[in-house]
This record gives sequence, C-alpha cells and structure tokens, in this order.
Amino acid sequence: MVRYDFDQVCDRRNTDSLKWDMLQSIFGREDLIPMWVADMDFPVAQPIVDALKKRAEHPFYGYTKPGPSVTDSVVKRMRRKFKWEIKPEWIVFTPGVVPALHVAVRSLTHPGDEVILQEPAYHPFFPVVTNSGCQIVNNGLKLINGRYEMDYDDLEHKFLPKTRPLHGSGRIKAIIFCNPHNPVGRLWKREEIIRMGEIVINNGAVVISDEIHCEILFKGHQHTPFASISEEFEQNCIVCTSPSKTFNLSGLDVSAIIIPNKKLRDTFISTQSGIVPATNLFGYTALEAAYRFGDEWLEQVLDYLQGNLNFLLEYIAREIPDIKVIKPEGTYLIWMDCRELGMDKIALRNFMQEKAKIGLEDGFIFGEAGSGFVRMNIACPRPILEEALRRIKAAINESPR
Repeated sequence: MVRYDFDQVCDRRNTDSLKWDMLQSIFGREDLIPMWVADMDFPVAQPIVDALKKRAEHPFYGYTKPGPSVTDSVVKRMRRKFKWEIKPEWIVFTPGVVPALHVAVRSLTHPGDEVILQEPAYHPFFPVVTNSGCQIVNNGLKLINGRYEMDYDDLEHKFLPKTRPLHGSGRIKAIIFCNPHNPVGRLWKREEIIRMGEIVINNGAVVISDEIHCEILFKGHQHTPFASISEEFEQNCIVCTSPSKTFNLSGLDVSAIIIPNKKLRDTFISTQSGIVPATNLFGYTALEAAYRFGDEWLEQVLDYLQGNLNFLLEYIAREIPDIKVIKPEGTYLIWMDCRELGMDKIALRNFMQEKAKIGLEDGFIFGEAGSGFVRMNIACPRPILEEALRRIKAAINESPR
C-alpha cells in the first residue's frame, strides 16, 4: 500500500496554476494564501501519473475518441460506488461539467424560457442560463438552524402560471440541481431528491443534476445519483459527473455526462457538435486510471479532509466564534457565515484580502443570499489551513469592534 503525505507543502508557483500564479490578476496582490478555486493542493494518485507518462511516451497526439475501456471504467465506477447500473451508450464525454451545462440548457430551451437555480448557487450556473437567452427563476434554499433545506412550497409555487404573468405558463424547462451542493455542502437525502424531482418532472421540466462532487463525502454520508431513483427520474434528467474534483484533475478537462433518455441525449450531442470540443487524450487516460486504480489514494484523501474539517470546526468554535461554519456533508468547500462580524459584502472582501491576507470566494457571487458569507477550500496541507485560520483570528483581534 502506498502512503501519501498530504501534510507536505508543495510549491505550485510558476507552473501556470490558476490558483497560485494568478493572484495578482484576480485579487490585485500576491501575498495571499489562495483558498478559493476548487482544486486540491495535493499531488494526484501515482497510478494516474504513471498512466499519463506511459501515454505521453507514445509520440502521437492526434484526434482521439474514447475507447471501450474508457467507457467501461465509467460504467463500473457507477456500479461499484453507487449501485447504479448505466449503459455505455448513455455516456457523452465533454471537456468539463460547466461546458456540459451550457450544452444541456441550450439543448432543452429556447430564448425566453426559464431555468430554476437554487441560490446560493455555484456562480458559473448564472451565465449558463443567461448566455442561453433564458431567465433565471430562483428557488432559494432556506437556512434553518445552521443547515440548508430546499423550499418545496416555493418550488411548486414557481410553476404556477399566475406567479409569472410576464412570461406565461409552461416556460420553466429545467432546474440545475447540485448534489452535493456547492457552495453550502449539503448532500441531499434520497427523500429530498424524490420530492424535488417529482415536482419538477410533474410540471414537464428536466433535472440537470450536477454531481461533480459526489465522491467527496464526509463520514456517514452516501450519495444517491438522481437517475438511480426510478425509471421516470432516469428518463427526465441529465447527470453530470467527472473525476476532476475527486481526483484533482481539473486541468485535464474530462467529464462523463450520463443521459439515459435517447431523445435528450441525441439533442445534447447535436447541440454540442461543432461548439464544444472533444476531450483531449490525456483526459481520457486520467479518467480511466483514476476510476480503475485511484481508490487507495482517494481513501487517504477523504481521511485527511475529514481531519482538516474537524480541525477547522474546533478552531473556529474556540478561537473565532463570530464566524459560524455551515458544516458540510460533501465537497471540500466550506461555507462560512461571517455576518456577525458586522461588515457589508465589500468590507468583508477587503477584510479577508487586506487584513487576513486570504484569497477566498466572496459569498455574494453565489447570489444575494450569499452576502455576508465566504467560501473556503480546505483541500490543502494542514499547515496551510492552520496558518490561514491564524491569520483570520489575528485580523479580527486587531480590528476595532
């Protein structure tokens, strides 16, 4: 068994890293600890490195399509991890989930149609809708006793024609559902998924289910793929999966989009053609290696992330009680309620960057419901996390209250 040392701090500067090398252009300064964009500061599993090296030694990098073994690795992964039986022909490969979301919305809608988001929502979801000429309908999540819940009454209400007199009836064509949810970290339970899905499908809309974080789960939690619930759900959804977050492969641009309904799949492929490029050959290589040989590494990563989460929860409760952590069930992204600091959204941004010297994601970019919140990526060596929290504590203590 290979033991990975995730405490080791690796220097990623001068590698064209978006996270580490673009601080000046993104934040206007370079003296920050970057804890914003969702990639890990951990080297990837050795079997993935070995597979990429082997492929690179074959000096032909021409047009590529995924072979049967690549598709088979996805089929077997869904079966082994989630007991979800899928067929190889259901899989469409794309260079990332966000491009797939753009294709999905364009394939399901016409300009002027409406798409539901559940704010606070992953901020790239907003242009996915608006760039397709569609309107956003917000079915906002409710924060109840430190835990986010779906608002089913509001969701049902959104489908009533009289609630949208300017747009008429039957114009909501889809919901972009995020599970586990980014940024709030909720892993939706089976019964919650069923209730949401029934409302959406009964009103003639399709569920676009972003499940990119489905393998980054904290102890005691199990993911339920939307399409695995029933044949009705299966035939009315587009499920977006990828090894990119799980195995730290975001730079290789590979996702497996699972579309059981042939009509939806054919329309998706037709919309994708000529607009979204094919996945590169190294992406296919990494996906297969990750899904077949990456579990030993993943188990150790999940244990380490659990340790980071426990450390963060204990430290903030003890040392920074004015910040409230929304305890996540999945993802390595921590949603933190900073409203008790008494700052508006711009003051909070400036405080974290200029006083604490931490590069975080502003909560308000996830929708107005995120004002007063920040999102922190804890997929990093613990010494970096410790230093970041120490900086926040020191900055608060030094600030006039």
